[in-house]
Amino acid sequence: MNYVQLIEETRAGLVENVHFGMICGVNDQYQTVCHAGDQDHYTFYRSASKPIQAIPVFLSTIISKYGLTRQEAALFTASHRGETYHIDALESMLSKLPVSEEDLFCPPSYPLNVAPREEMLRKNMEKRRLYHNCSAKHMGFVSVCRELGYPVEGYWEVDHPLQQQILTILSELSEVPVSDITIGKDGCGVPVFAIPLKNMAITYLKLACPDLIQDPLLQKAVKEMTSVMNEYPQMVASERFICSVLLQDSNIIAKGGAQGVYCFGLKDEKLGFALKVLNGSEDVWPAIVASILEQINYHNKETITRLKELKPSIIKNDAGNQVGTIKETFLLTQW
Repeated sequence: MNYVQLIEETRAGLVENVHFGMICGVNDQYQTVCHAGDQDHYTFYRSASKPIQAIPVFLSTIISKYGLTRQEAALFTASHRGETYHIDALESMLSKLPVSEEDLFCPPSYPLNVAPREEMLRKNMEKRRLYHNCSAKHMGFVSVCRELGYPVEGYWEVDHPLQQQILTILSELSEVPVSDITIGKDGCGVPVFAIPLKNMAITYLKLACPDLIQDPLLQKAVKEMTSVMNEYPQMVASERFICSVLLQDSNIIAKGGAQGVYCFGLKDEKLGFALKVLNGSEDVWPAIVASILEQINYHNKETITRLKELKPSIIKNDAGNQVGTIKETFLLTQW
């Protein structure tokens, strides 16, 4: 495994922390145009697979049939953070879809964001499956099963017809044969897939540029899905979170996953990127993505500025005094 140093953190001039990983960028010919480290490293998508897992919903008529709003539909792709507007939309979806909370295989949880989680704890509220960051994805799974006549029981197993459909979609988007896809189990209990980092970048290239997708029905579904992600970015994550910041830029489709995985695609440039931070850190994503965009001379400087506001280059202590720095140390090898 070949990896490079991506980020260096210093305090009082001494290196205090480093983050290693790999990055790959591809063009619309599926050729690597820039990279840092091993582009063939097998990597689990984790929640970066959520837009792919949501595609069966957008291939169906579920959204129109049950009167979901576009804002609610964006949640099918989300790792929602449990803010009030997320919970309100999820409750609304439960009231419309042929789904009960007990159908969901994801475990009861509290929200990811600190404020709503602490508010619920203060009020002695119990954990709910609805609060799990994957709950809307699971609502989509159950809804598709009922729509297509699949059994709901076992929808989380890899040999279930829904999971096999998702596996086939992933193979088509990633250009990786099903036989070469490694399958594990994600945090919420459903299958999670690993493929080479380069092919993850190809997947997000196609999500950003669906005209590259040969199947017209799949192309149409991806266009509809990504349009709601850009239209309602805060539903995909929340305020001041990298996914929502990037999706505010209508030229970008992006989604991150656990253990340091991040993917995004650029529409106008017809480029796809995937990166893996080997220590699993999500905290340094904004700095890494901002540096990638700077190195390729990305035209929307406002997006780069917003990313840098999420992860400033100056480290401050609890009193607000500067005590160190964060610096991107990688240079993309451009082919």
